[in-house]
Amino acid sequence: MSMFSNKVLLITGGTGSFGNAVLRRFLNEDFKEIRIFSRDEKKQDDMRHRLQNPKVKFYIGNVRDRQSVDNAMRGVDYVFSAAALKQVPSCEFFPMEAVRTNVIGTENVLDSAIAHGVKNVVVLSTDKAAYPINAMGISKAMMEKVAIAKGRALGSVGQTTICCTRYGNVMASRGSVIPLWVDQIKSGKSITITDPNMTRYMMTLEDAVDLVLYAFEHGQNGDLFVQKAPAATLEVLATALKDLYKTDTEVKVIGTRHGEKLYETLVTREEMVKAVDMGNYYRIPCDGRDLNYDKFFTEGNEDMSVIEDYHSHNTARLSVEEMKTLLLKLRFIREDLGLEAKQGANEIKSE
Repeated sequence: MSMFSNKVLLITGGTGSFGNAVLRRFLNEDFKEIRIFSRDEKKQDDMRHRLQNPKVKFYIGNVRDRQSVDNAMRGVDYVFSAAALKQVPSCEFFPMEAVRTNVIGTENVLDSAIAHGVKNVVVLSTDKAAYPINAMGISKAMMEKVAIAKGRALGSVGQTTICCTRYGNVMASRGSVIPLWVDQIKSGKSITITDPNMTRYMMTLEDAVDLVLYAFEHGQNGDLFVQKAPAATLEVLATALKDLYKTDTEVKVIGTRHGEKLYETLVTREEMVKAVDMGNYYRIPCDGRDLNYDKFFTEGNEDMSVIEDYHSHNTARLSVEEMKTLLLKLRFIREDLGLEAKQGANEIKSE
């Protein structure tokens, strides 16, 4: 019998890329009920018609509204918190909207989960929360701080366990570069690259769900989990796509967008000092120190000066052939190349 047997799962942001991937995996678990919570009734209706599964229940609401969260939280055992604003450029122009959803909205979910005696909450974060330079990353970094602080306060005796998972680039998630470039290739347009030497972690949505499951099973209050992942330059990614689609499409360099980094950091140097190597993952426990700062003026950590960040410039680097192998794990690319039968019209590429 699994830990999910006869339990109720709530997925906030359940109609997004991550929500869809988590739902597909969890439908195979023996949950009694899976609740999809989001503000988009059209996406919910599409999902409802596609699934036709009585185990899946739908709740319209917004994480910014605590009452609507409470309505969905009653009787829930596990929560996967994925509701977020995550587009870097739009968050740059509307930073307070990112704060309201990513920070305050997540706090509403956590407070509701604690009030309703939820067993486990896993909060979805991003590599942009490490050394953030853009509004989206800053809001996600604050979201992590809120979740970790609440987990620390609950401690080992808390009824609810709260932990975070931090991801690198998830291939073909909604709004990401791979679906954009495929559309450009198929329509005969140039592939638009910001910087060919820019590196990004490459993870599939299935990898991301594996990390969520690992956090549910192994997380302690205040933990942050990171999955080790390879990276590739945008030039390698574009070349791999051109090879797969057998095209000589022009590559046009357009320059870096608002708030973009040359490379992404998954674990900062400060976090690496206390990170626990779990094989395929890093577990970063919360800082257990109290507010008595006086003792820290006389004690330090010499390791800090020699440890490096874990980022997409110093992790394992994919070749073009390795990138092609990874791309072929994406269903919509296999469909495009005739390697798999096409799904229904309302399937999204990012699933």
